[in-house]
Amino acid sequence: MEAKLAFSQESPPISIICAAKVADVPLTIDPSLPTGSAPILKFSSGESLHGVKPILHYIARSASFSSFSGKNNMEFGHVVEWLDYAPTFFSGSEFENACSFVDGFLASRTFLVGHGLTVADIAVWSNLAGIGQRWESLRRSKKYQNLVRWFNSIDAEYRDTLNEIVAAYVGKRGIGKSPAPSLKEKVHDSKDPSAPEVDLPGAKVGQVCVRFAPEPSGYLHIGHAKAALLNKYFAERYQGRLIVRFDDTNPSKESNEFVENLLKDIETLGIKYDAVTYTSDYFPMLMEMAESLIKQGKAYIDDTPKEQMRKERMDGIESRCRNNTVEENLSLWKEMVNGTERGMQCCVRGKLDMQDPNKSLRDPVYYRCNTDPHHRVGSLYNVYPTYDFACPFVDALEGVTHALRSSEYHDRNAQYYRILQDMGLRRVEIYEFSRLNMVYTLLSKRKLLWFVQNKKVEDWTDPRFPTVQGIVRRGLKVEALIQFILQQGASKNLNLMEWDKLWTINKKIIDPVCARHTAVLTDQRVIFTLTNGPEKPFVRILPRHKKCEGAGKKATTFTNRIWLDYADASAISKGEEVTLMDWGNAIINEIKMEGGVITELVGELHLEGSVKTTRMKITWLADMEELVPLSLVEFDYLICKKKLEEDEDFLENLNPCTRRETLALGDANMRNVKRGEIIQIERKGYYRCDAPFMRSSKPVVLFAIPDGRQQASLN
Repeated sequence: MEAKLAFSQESPPISIICAAKVADVPLTIDPSLPTGSAPILKFSSGESLHGVKPILHYIARSASFSSFSGKNNMEFGHVVEWLDYAPTFFSGSEFENACSFVDGFLASRTFLVGHGLTVADIAVWSNLAGIGQRWESLRRSKKYQNLVRWFNSIDAEYRDTLNEIVAAYVGKRGIGKSPAPSLKEKVHDSKDPSAPEVDLPGAKVGQVCVRFAPEPSGYLHIGHAKAALLNKYFAERYQGRLIVRFDDTNPSKESNEFVENLLKDIETLGIKYDAVTYTSDYFPMLMEMAESLIKQGKAYIDDTPKEQMRKERMDGIESRCRNNTVEENLSLWKEMVNGTERGMQCCVRGKLDMQDPNKSLRDPVYYRCNTDPHHRVGSLYNVYPTYDFACPFVDALEGVTHALRSSEYHDRNAQYYRILQDMGLRRVEIYEFSRLNMVYTLLSKRKLLWFVQNKKVEDWTDPRFPTVQGIVRRGLKVEALIQFILQQGASKNLNLMEWDKLWTINKKIIDPVCARHTAVLTDQRVIFTLTNGPEKPFVRILPRHKKCEGAGKKATTFTNRIWLDYADASAISKGEEVTLMDWGNAIINEIKMEGGVITELVGELHLEGSVKTTRMKITWLADMEELVPLSLVEFDYLICKKKLEEDEDFLENLNPCTRRETLALGDANMRNVKRGEIIQIERKGYYRCDAPFMRSSKPVVLFAIPDGRQQASLN
């Protein structure tokens, strides 16, 4: 079919043009669209495709060789993932991370998908080529050898075809400069037919219902926060409804404490919902549905031991109970409901397909016995539905139109749809996004619970924990967390994110407004005697932040004896002129020492001296009784490996030292610092007050806030 590719001359879609050339799909080029327009593929029939990804899909399917879109459905799925990922290279801040990720991925691979060239390779190749000089500089270096090997092999194979396009279009204004699309740019406005992509399939403004469904078996962590905020975003974007539903189907792990704190965390994130529901509200209906499926022969009771059942599912072996009669199954179901000894040996399994390559469809468990009391309904039930059984049922009943799930559940999507089909319920669209993984971080609630139970942390709000309450207690502003998550959008690409990026965003928020204070280390300080200093101490009122009037004022005392940090004192030479911050210059006349240790500096003020000529600008504190005792607390990661593989035991990778406390003395104004307030101790860093001043015998506790720079381990 004859096709014309229309695009803005400012931003030619190199990936489409390159893919069409390689695939031998003829295109007429029309660079006449307005600046900022998404590319459009127009057909002679009057039909058209809008946006890079749909056009690349079309080219892949129309290629002169069938494997360009992948050799099977699984490979095509991976191709789609790479097409989602390809624009990441255009994000300046993510470029190096993207190069590193793909370089590692290609360590043992020749192509991105399968064993042959696909449109995924061309899309990523052309985006790298489109970066221009920045990529060429990296290409000449030895930094990403696997990525460069892959790039060069494609370049060699299709040199004439691809280099002609790159030469024609790279260097055009906009190439290599446009950022990766934000979440807001990706979401389709159903009223605008020219919008490039539809994020939520079949979504209509005013008719969308999404749900955030945490299990109340722990506190909300940063991974859950991503899911919660994406649901909030899509509900607002489509003017729809957001349901918060507690998936409370396992009484052994759940409690009201977790429910209350999850609601607290959801409020902290600024999420406004339309309703709070519980899966336990639907227990009677779920039991009726289970019994109905048994009667229809779509489910059966199985008493196979757990380990044997797991092995049979892996091997595709049918259970000996699979062909029991409906009467036998109903009899055993009654035993389960009554919690008898015989019933406790059984579970309900769906009768799906034990030979399906997708193991999630091999007769999954729908119901199991549990006699532990439930935090809402007590001991009313002896059987509880599994998440896989309850979730599609409740989604359909509550009117959910789009179920957002992390891509770790991808293989279970077919199961979700099959269960809905067997139940005779309407279809709910699944929308996948990538799970948020952070370096040196465990997000499994089971593993986090181990730290709590074994007293390795205070509780779920410990600042070393990735829980919302933990990272906020450490000093993260919620605005920074929201910004960090929404910057990633609803991407399906699996990324291991650095904490440094999040803390860098946080610093940009707190630095312009947080008050400045001064402190010296209690065990590492030296007195500096100023021979011409004020005989009587005097006080000046100074701003707590020179560029932020809203930070308020502070009273600074000036005396002829002041404290310096030992590190500063040891770096000063006799006769040197230094600047005392917020005061003026001083000259060091004498350095007193005992046993090689500095005990005192003696000098004189030289206030007419120029601060521009001094090498050292030093913080100081007046020698006075009103100084405030401080405990400066630093934290480190709980594990000492950046990423744990699936078969690695986290207990073998525990960080031996994750908390360090240093005593200090702070200026008298720190008596007024409130719990939760963020300050900067000049030349020491940012801190959040965890325990404010109560009395002189008890120090103010300040938690160090990372600023995004690489910090040394506490070990």
